[in-house]
Amino acid sequence: MKPLFAIVLLLFVTSCADDQNAGKSKPSPVELTADAVSHYCQMNVLEHPGPKAQIHVAGMLAPLFFSQVRDAIAFIKSEERPGEVMAVYVSDMAKAPSWDEPGKNNWIDAESAYLVVGSNKRGGMGAPEIAPFGTGEAAARFAENYGGEVMTLEGIPKDAVLGSVNLFDEGAQR
Repeated sequence: MKPLFAIVLLLFVTSCADDQNAGKSKPSPVELTADAVSHYCQMNVLEHPGPKAQIHVAGMLAPLFFSQVRDAIAFIKSEERPGEVMAVYVSDMAKAPSWDEPGKNNWIDAESAYLVVGSNKRGGMGAPEIAPFGTGEAAARFAENYGGEVMTLEGIPKDAVLGSVNLFDEGAQR
């Protein structure tokens, strides 16, 4: 009887562990709508030019939106977050109609994106922006035109997003 009880208990515990892991699947990106407000400034995301980001956090029903990719990367590199980051999606600027219209559904996983850091392009809030692309070729062309270095999400140093920002760089472009 004891071996049978042990087997049943083991099956039950394994089943519970599977249920907990089932909820941890990577969420899909959601469409950017007029209702989306930026996590930090609470302003409408669509009213600002440049690439956008959305972060899915465990336990939250909706993703957090960011009017600048730089702000989203600062969020994930910061040590203070409301929960585990489940997924980060950024606008694929190679598929965007323009810098002013980054698109509503052209999301790519930030972990596989090619990110141009240090260009002279400004994001929606006027700060230096990190420009995301789905291909290395598109990122390299952007860097050739606007400066900057192509990096991976993991390769971006904290000080590139958590440091001070010069909002008055005369060489910057919106």
